[in-house]
Amino acid sequence: MKKNPLKILWSVLGFVSLGIGAVGAVLPFLPTFPFLLLTVFCFAKSSKRLHTWFIGTKLYKDNLESYVQNRSMTVEAKVRIMVTVTLIMSVGFIMMGKVPVARVVLAVVWLLHVVYFLFAVKTRKTRSDK
Repeated sequence: MKKNPLKILWSVLGFVSLGIGAVGAVLPFLPTFPFLLLTVFCFAKSSKRLHTWFIGTKLYKDNLESYVQNRSMTVEAKVRIMVTVTLIMSVGFIMMGKVPVARVVLAVVWLLHVVYFLFAVKTRKTRSDK
């Protein structure tokens, strides 16, 4: 039986993003959330079996499940994401000192990121709130 090359590509991309997301769960300077969200998307595109396996993992349940189901996060999760992205984008902002247009673009992207997490993502009091 011949494998679909596009499904293989989605699987590989899913495993790469899973690896980065898993490392990000341990290292405070590397974001976890976007990589695990990418993993869910890639596995859903590649294989029902991989997708089902991933949504059953502790990594998914601890970091993404409430967001995917309810579009909500705890205050701690929101703060952790916003601080991480702010720190990473600050490095880029500083390094682009001689490129004012790039600094403006980064500032706008950062502002949209903050607005999104403050106003578009609902806030839960605890991890168990639905």
